[in-house]
Amino acid sequence: MTVVVLVVTGVSLVLAGFAWLPRSGSKAQGVLTAVMVVALAAVGVLLLFRATDTSGWDEQVRATLILVAGGLAVAGGGPLTTSVLALVDRGNPRSLSTQRAGEILRGGALIGALERGAIFGSMVAGWPEGIAITLAIKGLARYPELSDPDQIDPDKPDPGAARAVAERFIIGTFTSVLWAVGCAALLLT
Repeated sequence: MTVVVLVVTGVSLVLAGFAWLPRSGSKAQGVLTAVMVVALAAVGVLLLFRATDTSGWDEQVRATLILVAGGLAVAGGGPLTTSVLALVDRGNPRSLSTQRAGEILRGGALIGALERGAIFGSMVAGWPEGIAITLAIKGLARYPELSDPDQIDPDKPDPGAARAVAERFIIGTFTSVLWAVGCAALLLT
């Protein structure tokens, strides 16, 4: 069963890599992301219900799972967050404001990857306080963009744009954090 856990987690990591290829929010990215989430959930169920005995794992198996799950936490969170934001935008008359929010919050993909890496590392190291520190740093760094609606577009004031930026920040952060914690949970069972 150990092989199954490693293989399914590895397949999820490969799917995460492929999920970066299609256009953001596309149906292909959504399908790849959904399969990746289901595969991660399957591994979680196997570990949760002790279908595989982790007590016999040697350091090499555990280190391999840490690397693969860490890669999945960092790489898989981007497509997942994009897919969730696309679901939020679907049928929303304010979706243009939400899409513009992505332009305003530049560097979101890189910041999200760093955030997920820090959260995964904190959880695996047994230091959950690191989550609070990571989120505090991110919140303080993004505060100027979130607090000044004129910074969004001084030429075209849009009261909905400031709200859309804040919504995108909150939804993206929660999705990203929950994904990283879920990947780390594979090692905490």
